This record gives sequence, structure tokens and C-alpha cells, in this order.
Amino acid sequence: MSKELNKASVLRRLIKDHAVVVPGVFNAITAKIAERVGFEGVYISGAGLANARGLPDLGLLSMSEVLDHASAIANSVNIPAIADIDTGFGEVLNLMRAVQEFERAGIVAVQIEDQIMPKRCGHLEGKELVSSEDMVQKIKGAIQARQNPDFVIIARTDARAVEGLNGAIKRAQTYAKAGADVIFPEALESKVEFSKFAKIVRVPLMANMTEFGKTPYISVREFESMGYNIVIFPMTVFRTMTKAVEDTLRKLKKNGTQKQMISKMHTRKQIYNLVNYDEYEKIDRRFRRVSD
Repeated sequence: MSKELNKASVLRRLIKDHAVVVPGVFNAITAKIAERVGFEGVYISGAGLANARGLPDLGLLSMSEVLDHASAIANSVNIPAIADIDTGFGEVLNLMRAVQEFERAGIVAVQIEDQIMPKRCGHLEGKELVSSEDMVQKIKGAIQARQNPDFVIIARTDARAVEGLNGAIKRAQTYAKAGADVIFPEALESKVEFSKFAKIVRVPLMANMTEFGKTPYISVREFESMGYNIVIFPMTVFRTMTKAVEDTLRKLKKNGTQKQMISKMHTRKQIYNLVNYDEYEKIDRRFRRVSD
């Protein structure tokens, strides 16, 4: 049994047991830190990847660009990695190829959404949806394309902002019937809405606890009590990072020294520990002895 197969089955077991808290990451080092502090999985945020390239979250990255980052992230950790692949990089055939490529790269779950391109951030206005029938075909195509039956297909619906809560529930039920493993209702606007959704849509559910959006701040414990199996924090780390970088650069520009900021840094030793520097050194020394 492959490492990837193990990770996929681990994710499925976890979501049956409790609400899995999954932070958003945008490169391998943030994923390694998430694993180090004890998270059980990571979420490769489409917004995080795009913003890290200096681009808005409008589906501008190609499949190969997202795949390159996702592969590096997934293979840097021993915990499951979920990839946000927006609308699947095209129509059904494009999505099917994406599922195969991401599965081969070590990803164990992909999230696809029912917006048209160019997609919008889930908490902004101006979203437009594909038909339920078109989304069903994508879900069925994704299921057919996966090689590992434990590979998780997450279907996101952005219908709350376009068709109201009842429209989102109707789409979710349709997507679940089509075979989606997890349903992700984006941008619900209250605890009451999340609770109603979970009472009607009786399949594994994912909630997005993002900042500065339409969803009020709800704790993981509250989501779990309502019946949600995965809670993602897609941009929490990224937003904290960009604020810290800006503050650091402003102080460096003003003071001409970093001495006042040393206490806020990882030390050289801590960074080396994160990237397993000593292990690489040991391997290098062993092989140099053999060659000598």
C-alpha cells in the first residue's frame, strides 16, 4: 500500500471520528510548521497560492503551476494534503486529468466548485454559477478519474450568494447524490444557516472559517456540534505572515538594524531543524566516506 493511499484512508478515518482542523498553507515550509505543531492535515489554498505569486484569486494560475506547488507541499509532510483546484482548470476532461495528476503528486483530496470562470473569491460579490447538471458531470468525471477509491472529492457550492440558502441546500443534495464525498457550502452567513444546512444535507461537510468575510467567527467546537467534519482556515497563516513581513520591513527601513526584532524570529537552529538540515548532512558525510 502506497504512502498516498495511507494518507487518503487516514483523512477518511479522521473525518468520521471528529471535526478535523485544517489550516491553509501556501508552500512547503508552512506545511511543515503546521505538521510540527500538531495539525492533522493541511489545505492548499488557491487564494494563498495566487496571492503568493502577486495575483488575485481569480483562477489565474494554470494546472501545472498549482500542481507544482501542491506536489512540493504534499511531499514535505506526512499528513494528508487537500488541494483547492477551483473549477478544475476547465471542463470535465480537464478536471479528470487534474484529478489524476494531483493524485499522482501525493494529494489525497481535491476541492472543486460550481462557479463559472473567471471564478471569484467565495466571500465577494459578482459570482456566477454553472448549472447543477454541469457540476454533476464534473463530480462524476472526478470520481471516474481517481485511481484510489479513498481519494476524496469535495464539492463546493457558492449558491448561497446567488440562489439563497435553499438553493445551496438543493445543489448540495444533488452533488451528494452524484457521489461527492464531502460537501462544502461556501459563505453561509450565520450559525443558524450552518445548522440548518447540516440538518438537511446528511453527508460529510466542510466549513470555511475565513476572516473578513460573510461568515461570522464560529469555533471548531461549534462547527463540530452542528455536524461539520472538516473546518478549514484557508488564509489565516497567509494574512498573519504578510502583516508580520510588512511590520518587519518598516522597522528595518526605519532603524537600519534588525536587532530589535530578533526575539520574533526563528533562530538559525530552529530553521535548520524544520528543514531537517542535520539529516542531509549525515547522508552527505556517509556517502563521502564511501566514495573516499
